[in-house]
Amino acid sequence: MAASLIHHRGPQFKQVFAELRAQLKWAHQCSGEVVTMTCSGTGGFESALTAFTRRGDTIVCVGGGKFGERWGEVGAAHSLNVVNVPVEWGQAVDPDAVASALRAHPGARAVTMSASETSTGVFHPVAEVCAATRTESKALTIIDGITAVGVQPMPMDEWGIDVLVSGSQKAFSVPPGLAFVAVADHVWAHAERSDHARYYLDLVRERDAQRKDQTAFTPAIAEVLALSVVLREMRDEGLDAIWARHDELARATRAGVQALGLELFASNPSNCTTAARVPAPIAAPDVVRTMREEFGVTIAGGQDALKPFLIRIGHIGYFDRSDVLIALGALEGALTRLGAPVQPGAALTAAQRVFLSQEN
Repeated sequence: MAASLIHHRGPQFKQVFAELRAQLKWAHQCSGEVVTMTCSGTGGFESALTAFTRRGDTIVCVGGGKFGERWGEVGAAHSLNVVNVPVEWGQAVDPDAVASALRAHPGARAVTMSASETSTGVFHPVAEVCAATRTESKALTIIDGITAVGVQPMPMDEWGIDVLVSGSQKAFSVPPGLAFVAVADHVWAHAERSDHARYYLDLVRERDAQRKDQTAFTPAIAEVLALSVVLREMRDEGLDAIWARHDELARATRAGVQALGLELFASNPSNCTTAARVPAPIAAPDVVRTMREEFGVTIAGGQDALKPFLIRIGHIGYFDRSDVLIALGALEGALTRLGAPVQPGAALTAAQRVFLSQEN
């Protein structure tokens, strides 16, 4: 990324972008096209939602966290009729609840959900929700895979996901600035009926340009070049190994925080983030601040109503065992500073047990 930029209309960029497009299909486990948008993951999701619906259409929105609920907010902003499937934060959605919503709204055009709900650390049953959607309706499944793709299996074609969105700054380990929208071939016909106002976030416009290995507008050139390198590295590692690495780091992190007396928040934990409750009377923001200021380790706090008691430790992308051990050591130190009855070394010992068991 520190190298001199290349011209995005020149032959060198075209060659890089052609390879990148093919590698993105591999990463998303799909045969359909993956369109790269210069925006964050939210922009990619909005482009998909407006490409394949029409104003006044009904969409079924699976909640359960800040990001799952965001897609309903985006839909409402574009004059869609949003039917919310309420899910308690920290719980995974029941596919039967989605099926029930579709039976009550047989003309629904799409079902939206976040596969990996980063605000709560939950991984939702995506395959089962897609199956329920196909059984009950002709609605499209538009899935936020921003913190799921490249973390754990998300076989788009196998599960029948119609649209799968991801972003550069998560498992792809590139700074924010690119969103990827993978679209099953049959879905593009739905774009013909869309009447949403679109220009920059016009997914069809971008698809047409990218079929010529170009972009409709000036892309984030440095991010594209970095991504091309990362995708080669990911290909060398292999998807099975990538998933296994994330699984190991997640299990070690969960074991470590539980050894410190913290309670996991997610009913079905995602492998991208470990969310845990901080024991009273300690406040989660104090833990986050102490880890950052005294131990040089940054983690995330809770969002909205979860802010007072939730911490979130990310282990997505370019992380390894030493990163997890450093984070757990800092967490142990912060809790000790704040007066929690922590057994020294408990978190590190629990995590190391996970790592050593993987080696046998």
